Amino acid sequence: MNQPLAYVHPGAKIAKNVVIEPFTTINNNVIIGEGTWIGSNVTIMEGARIGKNCNIFPGSVISGNPQDLKYDNEDTIVQIGNNVTIRECVTINRGTTDRMKTVIGDNCLIMAYCHIAHDCTVGKNCIFSNNSTLAGHITVGDYVVLAGMTAVHQFCAIGNHAFVTGGSLVRKDVPPYVKAAREPLSYVGINSVGLRRRGYSTEKIREIQGIYRLLYQKNYNNSQASAIIEAEMEATSERDEILQFIKNSHRGIMKGYFKSN
Repeated sequence: MNQPLAYVHPGAKIAKNVVIEPFTTINNNVIIGEGTWIGSNVTIMEGARIGKNCNIFPGSVISGNPQDLKYDNEDTIVQIGNNVTIRECVTINRGTTDRMKTVIGDNCLIMAYCHIAHDCTVGKNCIFSNNSTLAGHITVGDYVVLAGMTAVHQFCAIGNHAFVTGGSLVRKDVPPYVKAAREPLSYVGINSVGLRRRGYSTEKIREIQGIYRLLYQKNYNNSQASAIIEAEMEATSERDEILQFIKNSHRGIMKGYFKSN
């Protein structure tokens, strides 16, 4: 249902039961899936690909040009999954030649005034609280929670099920399953509350705690700890995921609180 006071470019592909409120602008080369609601005063620019049953609140700008001086009007996109809620005044920029797209996975909640820059990849079921900011080229896993006013440095990675406390400055990679806090950002435990909510058993949580105890609390460097974990810990998907994250880290993983203090 399109309001007469909204502008929808003839080249946009809008599913029949999408609701578009007044004073919203939808540009050419946009695709919006069934059941999505677009609030008033939203701007959806070229290259947006928005899934089914999303809710986009007033003031948001989706698929704006990257804030990158190297950008030269390449044909890039923003890809937003299904059941995503984008609250007031969120900005999501499209990609550059690095990844050609910015991606938000299914079932995410992006709260008011968040910014997601070009070439970011965000997994499924993430929650970004108010004013959280991702610089360019960031990779965020599934079920990640960023508390309010978190700022993430470009090219960082945040692993699955991680929790980052409010007001944090993320300068290094944050491994899977952990809680990150303090300044500088440090390991302060695993995200046991989040893991229990998602059905992880007590035994599995203890296994993950044991891995991070070797990594962060035994005075080994990352290479030594990784070798011990691989040699002595039972091979499980969680163990292998953590080891692979450490191996693939380009910026290096954050330190442990006990190491850095």
